[in-house]
Amino acid sequence: MRYYADLHVHSKYSRACSRDCDVRNLAWWARRKGITVLGTGDFTHPAWAQELRETLVPAEPGLFKLRDDIDADVLRKLPPSCHGEVRFMLEVEISTIYKRDDRTRKVHHLCYVPSFEAAEKFTASLAKIGNLGSDGRPILGLDSRDLLEITLESGEGSYLVPAHVWTPWFAVLGSKSGFDAVADCYADLADHVFAVETGLSSDPTMNWRVSSLDKYRLVSNSDAHSPPILGRNATVFDTELSYFALRDALRDGPGYVGTVDMFPEEGKYFLDGHRKCDIRMEPAETKKLNAICPSCSKPLTVGVLHRIAELADRDAGTRPANAGQAWSIVPLPEIMGEILKVGPKSKAVGTAVTDLVNSYGPELPMLMEVPLSEIKHPLVHEAIDRLRSGQVRCDPGFDGEYGTIKMFAPGELDAPTDQSPGLFDVPTVEEIVVSRRGIKPIVEVPVERPAPAVVYESSASLLDGLDPDQRAAASVVDGQLLIVAGPGTGKTRTLTHRLAHLVLSQGVDPASCLAITFTRRAAEEMRERLASLVASAAEMTVTTFHQFGLMLVREQHDKLGLAPDFSVADEPTKIAVLREIIGEEPRRALQDISRAKRMLAARMAAAAAGELPIGEEIDGDLIGLVERFDKALHSKDLVDFDDLLTMPVTLLSRQIDLVEHYRSRFTYICVDEYQDVDELQYRLLQELTPPTGNLCAIGDPDQAIYSFRGADVGFFLRFQRDFPTARTVHLTRNYRSSPVIVAGAVAAIKPSTLVADRELQAMRSEPGDRSRIGIYPAASDESEAEFVVQTIEELLGGSSFHAHDSGRVSGDGVEGGLSFDDIAVLYRTDAQARPVMETLSREGLPFQKRSHNRLSGHPGVQELLRHMVVDSPNTPALLKRAAQAVDSPDVQDALELLAPLAARLAPDAFLAELSLGAEVDTWDPRANRISLLTLHAAKGLEFPVVFIVGCSDQLLPMRWAEDVSEERRLFFVGVSRAQKHLYISHRDTPSPFLKTLGPDLAEQLAGRTSRKSRQLRLL
Repeated sequence: MRYYADLHVHSKYSRACSRDCDVRNLAWWARRKGITVLGTGDFTHPAWAQELRETLVPAEPGLFKLRDDIDADVLRKLPPSCHGEVRFMLEVEISTIYKRDDRTRKVHHLCYVPSFEAAEKFTASLAKIGNLGSDGRPILGLDSRDLLEITLESGEGSYLVPAHVWTPWFAVLGSKSGFDAVADCYADLADHVFAVETGLSSDPTMNWRVSSLDKYRLVSNSDAHSPPILGRNATVFDTELSYFALRDALRDGPGYVGTVDMFPEEGKYFLDGHRKCDIRMEPAETKKLNAICPSCSKPLTVGVLHRIAELADRDAGTRPANAGQAWSIVPLPEIMGEILKVGPKSKAVGTAVTDLVNSYGPELPMLMEVPLSEIKHPLVHEAIDRLRSGQVRCDPGFDGEYGTIKMFAPGELDAPTDQSPGLFDVPTVEEIVVSRRGIKPIVEVPVERPAPAVVYESSASLLDGLDPDQRAAASVVDGQLLIVAGPGTGKTRTLTHRLAHLVLSQGVDPASCLAITFTRRAAEEMRERLASLVASAAEMTVTTFHQFGLMLVREQHDKLGLAPDFSVADEPTKIAVLREIIGEEPRRALQDISRAKRMLAARMAAAAAGELPIGEEIDGDLIGLVERFDKALHSKDLVDFDDLLTMPVTLLSRQIDLVEHYRSRFTYICVDEYQDVDELQYRLLQELTPPTGNLCAIGDPDQAIYSFRGADVGFFLRFQRDFPTARTVHLTRNYRSSPVIVAGAVAAIKPSTLVADRELQAMRSEPGDRSRIGIYPAASDESEAEFVVQTIEELLGGSSFHAHDSGRVSGDGVEGGLSFDDIAVLYRTDAQARPVMETLSREGLPFQKRSHNRLSGHPGVQELLRHMVVDSPNTPALLKRAAQAVDSPDVQDALELLAPLAARLAPDAFLAELSLGAEVDTWDPRANRISLLTLHAAKGLEFPVVFIVGCSDQLLPMRWAEDVSEERRLFFVGVSRAQKHLYISHRDTPSPFLKTLGPDLAEQLAGRTSRKSRQLRLL
């Protein structure tokens, strides 16, 4: 059975698509066009998926048809000549934007599945990665290779086809962000790709010049954004009606006939050019100008003809052995529009096309198959005759501007309509069709791959890579050392090199080295770096404060009266235990118990050290409640999360022999982020370090921002008093940020700095660094969010075809290496994230959100944990550890443990409670998404592009803030997260902190009045 298939379609839920793109209209137009198999488009969109399930029923294997009652209604509105069968095939276009080999890749893909079950599995996988509800063609921060893997795993028979492979901005072989070979894009799974879509700006004859494409079937589809343009491109098959027969014809079997294409000159990206300057040129001219627009000096958009010539390795006219047929058409409405001298969408054209279809049948067979002798209208007869012989006039498209194809020469249609068509002066094909002369391919330059990590064999080569300050710090091997490390100065690098130097140069036993930090992620990063420096790194203890406390409590469980296999109580269990004791709502009591336990342990340690206790007196009744609570927990072989610090501090303050044991075991101690220690952590370090011990503390008091969770920068400032012989080294060379951002950070902190003679030197200055910090005065929260999203679009060079074609962005972007995960939006409070989230969601841009709020108070998480931990007798130990972490102040600690297991054991609850935009935040540093972070949560991170929103008076500093100096430190942290581009926005009265950023550091950005104005303009 020979039939036409159009397998790239969009629904009404795709951006910039007609509201008429519903199932009924698509089926009606498919029949009128003569299409037998039609892609559904957009099956990952929730609303469209529901509509498909309600209107389609199974037909042949893997294909679907309209429900009988709906089909009957569609047929009533069509002439009998257009009553052919129409089948639907589940299809979706996915846009992936990600970074590979230091380039931003923007690649579109067509994914096909044979069943709704496979579609649901595919959708569920993508829903964990990005927002599927804002656009029928979702934009995901996902590597193309990984999308292919998800497609293959969705069900037997599912497959992927790279979409419009030559389009400059969004294609696997595109000139702006693609690859030079399809296989390079899909890496180790490349053999699973067996077809490519040629797109509207190329046809098979052009693709045949690139021998690497011989292994793929060339398919063509309409990429229809409205039903009337279905079938402008299509693929021809000769198989039985079956999803699997069609797929097999593309993969390795017979049944693939060829493609029907618009003339590629009509495509929007055929030639090179710059639409804004109305500049269009052939590839040879472009090369002479080094691809720079002669009018505005901006880069030209390199078109498909040029790009194919770059990769071509054989002459035009070559036909591969396995090539299919290739036909070129002009849609019938365009032909009739030319004949009637009106637009192709006019009412007159609609009436004329309807008459022709009623007489001769659907459009594609009419243009391709109906004998010319049967077509009685003389001009239509002549136009189709010329079309079939390739005698057309082309005005090629460029840089997003469609080209035009004409059947008739100027003046021909002015002749009397009864004149014999044979009397027309028809030019030859050589005079009409744009020449496709060959261009020598550009020689490919090999890409250098990064060298593997080297394990150093000698300390000399190890320290040679450090700057003078870092080397001075890493070289100190005895006694106490305080390293004051400003932002971006290589703090972790210095610390890990110092540890490696101790082992490699000083012969220190790696088992005697203890490195403590605050989060699992930071500890893991430190372990990875140490592993690349010294072979015995695994013998070092690199851990968080709570992990170290858990280790010590387990080792000394007998002294504490605990069972060896004790567990840490989760929040629901603690609530249940406390309710048994006090018989009322225990949440507030739990907070009081936590505070009292920590104060009691700190007081005991202070007394043991001969110091006066700090803080208020503790009520005797509360002390009694603490004792009863602990007794109840211990009877169940449980401890509280706070006990992971209070028990070690209490134990060490009471038992000298135990102190000596751990001091002799860990003779070299390094503490990261020392400015963030609280009193219990400080006391623990004091117990572990003898007066002449080896303690290295590193941090920056100007980044002390966690007083709300008990951190006290005073312990950093008193280090010299605690250890009078300690040496101090300052790291002042900033390797993170551009000079203007470094200067802005120093200016921001200067009025309240805790570092004498605060100094930072910018060590990087690269092309693409923003010259000044942008300050944007917003009229509302919504306009502030709109500013963020518009600027992101500009920086990325557009995230969608619509962004380019609407003129919203130039397409050039700021640089070629930016991706979603290079961008962060920071704010003072979680509430400020909502407008940004809504705007990002509306635009379909992937994002993730994180804060430093406790998870334990969220009822959904409590219920989830109760289901997985309390009610499940065989819960894995790791999941119990996750439950412990949920009560941690660090959300990421909890989610790193909780997310994988929760997603597996209770996926519905997990997705409901921990999805993007929910009250509980998820954030994965490896995810290719825009990061939404509170300023507190951004500490320790860095991004090429940073937005700080809500920098208004009363918000930053907060109007109820007790310590304005800490609020300024928070601003300093936010500014210093940026590497290349920093934008600060505010409503109403700007934050007083902005006064430190003078005109040499910051520029005021003009307000925007509409979405049409996409370029930043200076006031």
